[in-house]
Amino acid sequence: MADEKDREEIIVAEFHKKIKEAFEVFDHESNNTVDVREIGTIIRSLGCCPTEGELHDLIAEVEEEEPTGYIRFEKFLPVMTEILLERKYRPIPEDVLLRAFEVLDSAKRGFLTKDELIKYMTEEDGVSLRRPG
Repeated sequence: MADEKDREEIIVAEFHKKIKEAFEVFDHESNNTVDVREIGTIIRSLGCCPTEGELHDLIAEVEEEEPTGYIRFEKFLPVMTEILLERKYRPIPEDVLLRAFEVLDSAKRGFLTKDELIKYMTEEDGVSLRRPG
């Protein structure tokens, strides 16, 4: 029982170190705050891939009651620790991405042209999703 608790404490300590290091890269004033616009980059650097909606919810959770445009480390640390412990927002596995790519690469060339990529990213069932202009 104590071994499991010790192991969990070590894992949490390692997460805290990684989170602090990632946060400090963007703490340009060295005052334990980062610009709210950097939070997505920090979270992704820690191996998490939240959607834009999930990221917006996370920011709302760690922002001050009166948003200042900055996030304090003290508020970010426990939220990010929980995310890492729960393995939330994991990236899509490489084999799944590869299979998706192979579906698009029907000619089996190992690449998509710029035009093909634009078509796949901007059309649905042959209908353009691009805005005019």
